[in-house]
Amino acid sequence: MLSYITWTFDPDLISVGPFTVRWYGLMWALGFFIGYHVESKIYKNEGLPPEAMERLLYYMIFGTIIGARIGHCFFYDWEYYSEHLLELFCIWKGGLSSHGGAFGILTAMWLFRKTIKKSYIWVLDRIVIAVAICGACIRMGNLFNHEIYGNPTDVPWAFRFVTNIGKWQNGMEPIFSEPSHPTQIYEVLYCVVTFSVLLYLYWKTDARKYEGFLFGVFLIGIFFTRFLLEFIKENQVAFENDMVLNMGQLLSVPFFVVGFYLLFRGLLQMRKDRKCKSIES
Repeated sequence: MLSYITWTFDPDLISVGPFTVRWYGLMWALGFFIGYHVESKIYKNEGLPPEAMERLLYYMIFGTIIGARIGHCFFYDWEYYSEHLLELFCIWKGGLSSHGGAFGILTAMWLFRKTIKKSYIWVLDRIVIAVAICGACIRMGNLFNHEIYGNPTDVPWAFRFVTNIGKWQNGMEPIFSEPSHPTQIYEVLYCVVTFSVLLYLYWKTDARKYEGFLFGVFLIGIFFTRFLLEFIKENQVAFENDMVLNMGQLLSVPFFVVGFYLLFRGLLQMRKDRKCKSIES
């Protein structure tokens, strides 16, 4: 029986001279591709023109990437970037934050709503379906990158990751982490589950009629789960070692608190509507 899995997946998909295509970037592209097609069907169902989806794609790409970059620099390494402001724009050097990406999407959707003359919460209820599956793809990219994994563990599905990626790719022997929780896979799973639940609620129920309900389900499915998962994840930066709750958990709290509020508000409204229908009948 396996006691752990040694992960030696090369983060580079193609490397020809100075030109390199990484699996991480491919997973980002795949996430946007799947998300685009999911949202296209939703917008078509809502009677919106194809031009609306084209605008949405641009808003999403720029909002997500800019927000994720600013979030990483500000939340996780501001001490460095405050003295190297120009490196804020060096995305190719790495450093993207999922919470920053969330703030970027919220901002982008606030601007986008005006172009289709829909309410802000209407837009959020629908975009989060695509965001959930996009998040799953991005976490797969983290797995391919040997990054953002969990604490050491003795579970039989533990992974050993390469910790000297650059040197290993240049011919040196790999240095492996201790067998650790593959939290990237855990996050892929809860993103896929959240995506599946949202798809079902949108297409098979009348949940989309209750503004904020789908958004609330998303916030709980992603950020409450993320909050719990952080207890078995390695801290991303040193200053988190002295914190009771790490940065990922602190940033998740306001999201899932809002999520529970929206969920319960929607459930109460559904209950009220059912009572009204039963009285009328």
